[in-house]
Amino acid sequence: MFVRIIPRLFAIVGLMLAAAQPLAAQEAITVFAAASLKNALDDANAAFTKATGVKVTASYAASSALAKQIEQGAPADVFISADLQWMDYVAQKTLIKPDTRVNLLGNKLVLIAASDSKLGPITIAKPFDIAKLAGDGRIAVADVKAVPAGLYAKAALEALDGWKAAQPKLAMAENVRATLSFVARGETPIGIVYATDAQVEPKVKIVGIFPDGSHPPVVYPVAATSATTNAASLRYLDFLRTGTAKAIFEKYGFSFLIKPVS
Repeated sequence: MFVRIIPRLFAIVGLMLAAAQPLAAQEAITVFAAASLKNALDDANAAFTKATGVKVTASYAASSALAKQIEQGAPADVFISADLQWMDYVAQKTLIKPDTRVNLLGNKLVLIAASDSKLGPITIAKPFDIAKLAGDGRIAVADVKAVPAGLYAKAALEALDGWKAAQPKLAMAENVRATLSFVARGETPIGIVYATDAQVEPKVKIVGIFPDGSHPPVVYPVAATSATTNAASLRYLDFLRTGTAKAIFEKYGFSFLIKPVS
């Protein structure tokens, strides 16, 4: 009798352990992040997964689109916006946990051209006739009505007296990476993106940097969503504040706006 029961007990225990292993392996979080973060955040996510075993699924798009998706109930654990406006938007709708919010990264707004363009270094100052620089071509920008890179671009051109002439020549894209592609593919002679975008695309070059004060500072706030019950999301936010994460982001040209926690 006992001889028969013992193998069965071992078999049951074995099945329980086998069932538990996939559950542990499935620990994961979903991060909604601004498109401009893709290369750097992919590396940061890989480092987090290596350190913790937690898988990170990242969805990249314009901050405006991601904020709207979160509002509509999309299952995100963490939101990283490319500006304060869209983080404020979800905060006002109580869609994030306020005590987890921090302004993590900074960036620069730049003017780009194709890497083989004859356009040389340009000092961007008021008045800035960007329309003349485009010649018969168009100016690639992210959607100036909603996407952070487009909002920054519009603010800068308005401040530098270049908006009125530039507006009819705008080729607007759904996010900053699509803007980058317009110039990389030669569809537009110039475009306005973040410095970090230009750094990861060998087919473009930076020809000018928009001066501080010509637009609101480019700031990336991060927060856990109010809907998440995933404890790993807090571990992830803690990781983003570490020296390891700082080194990754700075390698890609971002500025780290906080003192690393470790």
